[in-house]
Amino acid sequence: MPPPPPASRLPWWGQAWRVVVALLASLTVWVLTLESLEDAGFSDHPLALWVLVGDPLLCLLLLVLVVVARRRLPLAVALTTALLTALSPMAFGPATLALCSLATRRRPRELLLAGGTTVVAALAFESVYPEPSPLPLWAAALLVSLFVAVVLAVGWSVGADRERLVSFRERAETSEREQQARVAAARAAERTRIAREMHDVLAHRISLVAMHAGALTFRTDLSPEQQAQTARTIEENAHLALRDLRDVLGVLRADGVDAAPAPERPQPGLADLPQLVAEARAAGTRLGFEDRTDGAVPPTTGRTVYRLVQEALTNARKHAPGCPVTVSVEGRAGAAVEVVVANPLPVGAGATLPGAGLGLLGLHERVDLLGGVLRHGPEEDRFVVRASLPWAA
Repeated sequence: MPPPPPASRLPWWGQAWRVVVALLASLTVWVLTLESLEDAGFSDHPLALWVLVGDPLLCLLLLVLVVVARRRLPLAVALTTALLTALSPMAFGPATLALCSLATRRRPRELLLAGGTTVVAALAFESVYPEPSPLPLWAAALLVSLFVAVVLAVGWSVGADRERLVSFRERAETSEREQQARVAAARAAERTRIAREMHDVLAHRISLVAMHAGALTFRTDLSPEQQAQTARTIEENAHLALRDLRDVLGVLRADGVDAAPAPERPQPGLADLPQLVAEARAAGTRLGFEDRTDGAVPPTTGRTVYRLVQEALTNARKHAPGCPVTVSVEGRAGAAVEVVVANPLPVGAGATLPGAGLGLLGLHERVDLLGGVLRHGPEEDRFVVRASLPWAA
């Protein structure tokens, strides 16, 4: 069980009212003790001078001790003040405060020891100082035990409330940390999604631009018409790249900042594959395409097929320029969509376009999210990308 917070954490008024209550309790017992001494002959009692002069000074010292050390050495302070109540009437207030503070720790062994010491010291006080109407020993013991039990119950309740507040605070802090972790994970996932979309959309266009720009740089035998055609292809793909970039940012933007934003284009799907193939052929890629799907493919699956073919064509242009590429898509509802993109392995170590190395990783994530399987690598003299995507009936 965690100990209560140290006394230094209490506000000054929280310390002040405790000291005032303890001082008032001590003064009450002190006044009653003086009255009993006067009835018994004050000047003849051997403890008269002590009660009148020494006891108030001791009370002040005990109050300072309780305020300063009752949370650092709770058991020692409680036992010390309890033992002093046997001879000091004004030790009653500090002893009560120390006993209540000890009870907030809610440790039964300490409470039994301190409570028993308090009862014994109170009975010793009854035998040292005369009482106007002395009670039987058993009655005095019962009365003191009831008082000690009430003090311990109050301290126990305060300790339970403190522990409950600490538990609530820890739960709130844990909940806040978990919320921050969820926000950080969501941000990381969003960044990954943005990076994947940007790569899938722009890599295709930029690879075409880079390939034709390289042709203009190294091919000195091109006629003016061929140079003009290549330059137009570069210009068209650059404009398309800008358009695609604008579209991707529009899709990924959570809240539009314009008063009347333009409608966003739908994400490409399987129906857009012929257009992608036509663009690749127009850019000079020798491409064979077969679509043997039976029925309407789910939008998410179609979008994944489109991105997979787009990335495979981009990689073929980068790493096997000039090589023919074959694309095959087939499947039916209730089975799976099978996608195969293949190109011959390039002969020699020609110059290739630089890549980020994230395209195939992004494809793996897309396929895994749909519960499919993606394989890629050399097969005999070809590099093949195979994917199998579930197609629910």
